[in-house]
Amino acid sequence: MKATRLLLLHVVILAITFACVPKKDFLNLETRYKNLESQNNLLSKKLKDSEGNNLTLSESLKDAKALIDSLQNVYDNLSIEYNSKSNQLQNLEESYNALEENSSQLLSENSKRNRELLAQLEEKEKVLAQEKLRLEKLQKDLQERSSRIEQLENLIASKEAKLSALKDKLSDALIDFEGRGLSVEQRNGKVYVSMENKLLFASGSWNVGSEGKKAIKELANILAQNGDIAVLIEGHTDNVPYGGKGPLKDNWDLSTKRATEVLKLILKNPAVDPKNLTAAGRGEFIPVDTNGTKEGKAKNRRIEVVLEPRLDELNRLINE
Repeated sequence: MKATRLLLLHVVILAITFACVPKKDFLNLETRYKNLESQNNLLSKKLKDSEGNNLTLSESLKDAKALIDSLQNVYDNLSIEYNSKSNQLQNLEESYNALEENSSQLLSENSKRNRELLAQLEEKEKVLAQEKLRLEKLQKDLQERSSRIEQLENLIASKEAKLSALKDKLSDALIDFEGRGLSVEQRNGKVYVSMENKLLFASGSWNVGSEGKKAIKELANILAQNGDIAVLIEGHTDNVPYGGKGPLKDNWDLSTKRATEVLKLILKNPAVDPKNLTAAGRGEFIPVDTNGTKEGKAKNRRIEVVLEPRLDELNRLINE
């Protein structure tokens, strides 16, 4: 605006100065003035546009400087990170060189350690193999023992069943003599045939009477049918001392003599195996009742025939 005022003032001065100028010249001056005014307007407009552009450029310059500052910060950070990574790389290279220098020694030590571990492993494998063999042998022995135990159990069960059947046969065969001083019972894996003296002997005698011989004959018939039965014939007395004369001196002799006589009567049956028979005298030392009464003494004076299965097979299995 200041330039415009100066231009107008200049024109006015020229107009005053050349007031005497001819009309033609005046018109030329007026035309020049208008041209100058038009140029001035155009320049003013350009100046205004330039000022706007200058403001825009100033803002862009400010943004550019901010971007430059930001990029500088990024650059600085990247430089720091680069230096850090460079140091790490240098450390790694130094570590690698150190490892490379020590690799041979480490490999040697590791190889030695591996050989030691392999040796220990082989030793343990040997021990495990031996233990496996031992366990297999124990298992085999256990199976064999279990088998033998099963055989023993089966054998014992078979013997018990046979003994029970034998007891029933004896009871049936000697039923006529039960209640007359004879009894049959099964206990402790054996069959006991008990015959009181009143059925077999007179007082102080070892000769068997007729009724006693009949009972022994029936007993012998059953024994003849069971050749695998062991037979023990025991003589028992009461506690009254033996008062007879002759070769016998006491109750022990008397009990032994009576047991032997019963054995001889049983052997009259030729089917009875003598190897299965045993005679023994017990005297007064194994009473079954009190010797303080007449009835008790009568029960203690007796012959007991004890029958049990032969245990040869059972003993063989046990010994094995």
